[in-house]
Amino acid sequence: MRITFLAFVALGTGLVAVGPLPASSAPAGDGLPFEDQQTVSTPPADGTFRTGPALAPPCTGVTIRTTDNAARVVAAWPNGTTFCFTAGWHRITETIRPKADQVLAGNSGAVLTGSVRLTRWTPDNGDWVTTGALPPAYPQTGQCEDNTANICYLAEQLFLDSKHLTRVATRDKVAPGTFYADYAANAVYLGSDPAGHSIEMSKTRTAIESGATGVTVRGLTIEHFATPPQGGAVVLGLGWKVFANDIRWNHAVGAMLVNADGAVLEKNHIHSNGQLGIGQYSTLKATIASNEVSYNNTDGFWIADWESGGIKTTWSSGGSVSGNLIQYNRGIGLWSDAYDDSRTFGNNQILRNAADGIRYEIGRNGVIADNVISGNGFGTGRGSGTSLWDGGGINVNTSSNVQVRDNVVANNVNGIAIQSRTRGSGPWGTNVLRDIVVSGNQVTMRGGTTATGMVQNSGAVIPAGEVTLNDNTYILDSLTADRFQKAGQWYTAKEWRATGQDTASVFTLGRAILDATGILRILPN
Repeated sequence: MRITFLAFVALGTGLVAVGPLPASSAPAGDGLPFEDQQTVSTPPADGTFRTGPALAPPCTGVTIRTTDNAARVVAAWPNGTTFCFTAGWHRITETIRPKADQVLAGNSGAVLTGSVRLTRWTPDNGDWVTTGALPPAYPQTGQCEDNTANICYLAEQLFLDSKHLTRVATRDKVAPGTFYADYAANAVYLGSDPAGHSIEMSKTRTAIESGATGVTVRGLTIEHFATPPQGGAVVLGLGWKVFANDIRWNHAVGAMLVNADGAVLEKNHIHSNGQLGIGQYSTLKATIASNEVSYNNTDGFWIADWESGGIKTTWSSGGSVSGNLIQYNRGIGLWSDAYDDSRTFGNNQILRNAADGIRYEIGRNGVIADNVISGNGFGTGRGSGTSLWDGGGINVNTSSNVQVRDNVVANNVNGIAIQSRTRGSGPWGTNVLRDIVVSGNQVTMRGGTTATGMVQNSGAVIPAGEVTLNDNTYILDSLTADRFQKAGQWYTAKEWRATGQDTASVFTLGRAILDATGILRILPN
């Protein structure tokens, strides 16, 4: 990343002039090189970042036509076979289960869809109705932003001419652009005249999943799968490589890594999925790199505190999430939660997500480095607010041995929030906040209650010396405003230094302009 400063340090602070951040990270605290020496760069958000099927190489292999049952074709061939999906819509009525080392690849324009067409519509009191398409009613899972209607878990979504329609909770709410699904009556009510239009309903649960190793999926568009909450349209396994796909408009998670040791998810455009772009669970040394993950959580899952938004990883060790463009998700941009160990989150550009830019929660031995994080946390909605308890550009929550270094954190709801909460115990014993080092970051904070610092509850007091902030640069609207906080006490820049934090840091006046390529310019107030 490149940072240019056009301001001077305010007179009277006794501090030195502001300089640029390092272009790359120093070695991690455990002595291993940053991201195991993988070279990544921060992607721009100016439209020049390239992902998706256009990056996939041409396919030569066994042809799968739009009229074929893809799952049965794949099942009929041995390990290592390459399959080439022809251009057009492939209706996937049963999950494709590849064998070891098989390749599922697309020629230009190959679309795998989990939807069915609904064609038999009858006018009904100003709406239109069709029957017989829905499955039996099923129990609720997950948590919704609207916890009164609680309909986000329902997986059968409607698309009018490929446009995602809004589900409503009752028949009387049906209007143009919306639909209501009555599972007891097995009836779907549509508020827009279907005449002359294509109406699709997502139905098949999963596109691609198997226990085989070494599978490759590339060059495909994968859409309209009725994935259940926390379920992926594509579920990666051991050693899989999922490269250069467009994964979109699936009900829950676009791509899910489950027991996917050594898997690589790279250069995909993963967007507009109903719950989450990417999920990872119980996986060792996987790589999630150079993807665009945007506009996810279209179906109303809880924004502030249930796994909705961009990327979430849990119970995983090693590996990295690096060089991704993560933007405009209705939830957390990048969330490491529940017993992630020795994970690196670096060189991502994380912009304008509704909740935290990065949340690192109940993990250990983490590195958060060289990210550009801007404009996050202003749309959290139910159960959240603007305090350090609610998060910030970077939020470290009840974790241990975490390095937060060399990030640009600009114009978020808060700067860097360090939270110590009573969170019970797990495989590592009692979950506590320990050994947090925040250094080399540039943090811009302006207006309202925007702050950087530490909060704790009465059962999780932070021992002295366990959190260190130093060698950072803070760009503030005022050197006399309270922009720092520790255990409920607010501080100006000068008072904050007197607490022993940021004693060698720079505090300067200005406002940040962060362009789409990640260049930060500091202008006078």
